[in-house]
Amino acid sequence: MTTRILGIDPGLRVTGFGILDKEGQQLHYVASGCIRTPDGELPGRLKVILDSLREVIEQHRPQLAAVEKVFVNVNPQSTLLLGQARGAAICAAVSADLPVAEYTALQVKQAVVGNGHADKEQVQAMVTRLLNLSGTPSPDAADALACAICHAHGGLGTMGALATKGYKVRGGRLV
Repeated sequence: MTTRILGIDPGLRVTGFGILDKEGQQLHYVASGCIRTPDGELPGRLKVILDSLREVIEQHRPQLAAVEKVFVNVNPQSTLLLGQARGAAICAAVSADLPVAEYTALQVKQAVVGNGHADKEQVQAMVTRLLNLSGTPSPDAADALACAICHAHGGLGTMGALATKGYKVRGGRLV
């Protein structure tokens, strides 16, 4: 049986998306890309994220979505804006009746790279390798694909408990 997973790396300026199929233990790349919002008022930017992800969902018909959780930023305003972009992304998924799994960046990096503190280049390299891609995806698309890979590798039932074991929570973040 094949399960199609949509991974989303939310951002107000750039939201990455990645779609893969899980067939048994095999992962197959389907599509990925970035949704770029224009400068302007927040409601219009959120609409671009919502409408664009709805279009991606309609075109590729995933069965579930995996979304990266918001981390607490030094700048509270940035955190609030990121949370609103994330909300638009989640709304796109739930309005299409997709179940949504959520993972912290640490969980995603741990599942894909084996190191919860890996840098963006390491995530890009492992995504490229795991999905046997001919080129390296952009950082945002790679993060979205990594989120989908994280879910495929164990999120279909067990990832939440495995990825956080041995870590402490400080200020709402895993450390």
